[in-house]
Amino acid sequence: MSGPAKPEKSPLLREVRSLAVRLAVFAAVLWVLLTQVYLVTQASGSEMFPAVKDGDLVLGCRLEKDYAKNDVVVYERSGRLRVGRVLARGGDIVTLSESGVVEVNGSAQGGGILYPTYPKSLLSYPYAVPEDSVFILGDCRTQAEDSRDFGPVQCSAVKAKVITLIRRRGL
Repeated sequence: MSGPAKPEKSPLLREVRSLAVRLAVFAAVLWVLLTQVYLVTQASGSEMFPAVKDGDLVLGCRLEKDYAKNDVVVYERSGRLRVGRVLARGGDIVTLSESGVVEVNGSAQGGGILYPTYPKSLLSYPYAVPEDSVFILGDCRTQAEDSRDFGPVQCSAVKAKVITLIRRRGL
């Protein structure tokens, strides 16, 4: 004695269900990538001009935690994401002279920066960067609000190391 026969599922229903499962898996993978692995943000202001311009999309890797000198990073300050360049790491000695010269551990730094780097009143130089911190400067030194204004940035406040830019202006 057998029960009533189950009706055969339509091929269209199977395909729709399969597509829905694939889309859900794709959305979950995309969510993990964009919230745990990568960071996408839009640059605002001219603090990193000419390397990063106002309106550029910045793609960063959240997994990179070892920041080297000259790395461009995205960090959080006062609830806002900012883009800046790592000048020095924990243990380094930063010196900013009144003539606009930057030195890290006694070596002059320039590297194509167009603007002089004048000290601001918050820190006294030479300045020893604390461990687990980085000293970040904007490339447009005359307009940038950076570690000269608010001191070193804790490594925990650095959200990502920039891996690429997408120029958006004029699109």
